[in-house]
Amino acid sequence: MLPEAFLARLRQQLGDEYSQFLESLERPRAVALRFNLLKGEIPSLPFVGDPVPWEKMGYYYNPESRPGLHVYHEAGVYYLQEASAMAPVALLDPQPGEWVCDLCAAPGGKTTQIAGRMLGRGFLLCNEINPSRAKILSRNIERMGVANALVTNEHPENLAKRFAGCFDRVLVDAPCSGEGMFRKEEAAVTDWSPETVRMCARRQGEILNSAAKLVRPGGRLVYSTCTFAPEEDEGAVAAFLAEHPEFQPELADAPWFVPGENGSFRLWPHKLLGEGHFAAVLRKQEGEEPDRISAPGEKLPAQWDSFARPLGIRLPEGKAMSFGQTLYWAPEEMPPLKGLKVLRPGLELGTVKKDRFEPAHALALWLKGCGNVQSFEPESREIQAYLHGDVVPSGKRGWCLVQAGQYSIGWGKGDGTVLKNHYPKGLRR
Repeated sequence: MLPEAFLARLRQQLGDEYSQFLESLERPRAVALRFNLLKGEIPSLPFVGDPVPWEKMGYYYNPESRPGLHVYHEAGVYYLQEASAMAPVALLDPQPGEWVCDLCAAPGGKTTQIAGRMLGRGFLLCNEINPSRAKILSRNIERMGVANALVTNEHPENLAKRFAGCFDRVLVDAPCSGEGMFRKEEAAVTDWSPETVRMCARRQGEILNSAAKLVRPGGRLVYSTCTFAPEEDEGAVAAFLAEHPEFQPELADAPWFVPGENGSFRLWPHKLLGEGHFAAVLRKQEGEEPDRISAPGEKLPAQWDSFARPLGIRLPEGKAMSFGQTLYWAPEEMPPLKGLKVLRPGLELGTVKKDRFEPAHALALWLKGCGNVQSFEPESREIQAYLHGDVVPSGKRGWCLVQAGQYSIGWGKGDGTVLKNHYPKGLRR
């Protein structure tokens, strides 16, 4: 049962299309996934169907197939993402080599979509103000093999002060009343009220004010929600533009969506295969552009060289940064991090011990191969045993990259007979 106040407003918003909207809520929900370009070649999978028109890596899938249980999901080959939720990043259109910020990033669907388009080049700041959700974001960054991302748990205004005018593109996928998710999430219905809409609109205005400071002159800001409420959508954009004359609406080529005022688009479930969404594209016309400051890098320790050289592991352009015993490989553009709440400053390489190096799971998921690989068929008993944390048969010795087909899923350490399992305990089935 949908709230009557919500339905009354939708009748007014949609007019003659109101009955079509209600009918669309009765049809089976379209579910989608997005392949990860960072993992290389896209596999052919029997449960993958038609493409999502606005995202070149997005595809609808058969909901009975449960792709979240497939080993390729664990390997970060794809991300389960609602089709309409792929639209804001398509409008953001991030490019390799740019500075991009996802300001409200958890759980990570849009962040990893951005990362896929950046192809490992440039600097990606992904932030989540909620600590527990920030940890989920960090885990998804790891699973999808993203190496050029800084994951922070900060208030947007703190980032605005630190990185004013630095970003070529900023995405604000704002917390909202979630009306577009009513069919997907029962909690969105029970938590909804007109007061919730007004509260969300106030919070969205505050986040947008912070986001405005992050965008460089000439940069693009995309604001999005998963709600139908005009107060949170067109109203929020109009209020922002009135307060920030340095921004102007930008026309974007998006024939799949219903265009509105001030560079905005609506995604209605009765007009496409997806849930409800809203997005607006804005361009910053003027402002100050400060010099971007990069943090100094460190020398890679001898323990890393002893581990990586025999395996032929070559890191991309970047720099080493250590936090305690944990070693990271950060993009060259990584700024100074002092004073920030950081969860992940780039690619985690592993732990530096006194006489050895222990590789991180993140490194395995980033690698497409190395000099010592044990590959099993994706549906094999060996892969299932590995995901359960069991030893698996192998003639390999030393650190060995375990792959399901051609996709890396973790580390093992061989004695010539079996591989000792180094799949993280918290991920084991």
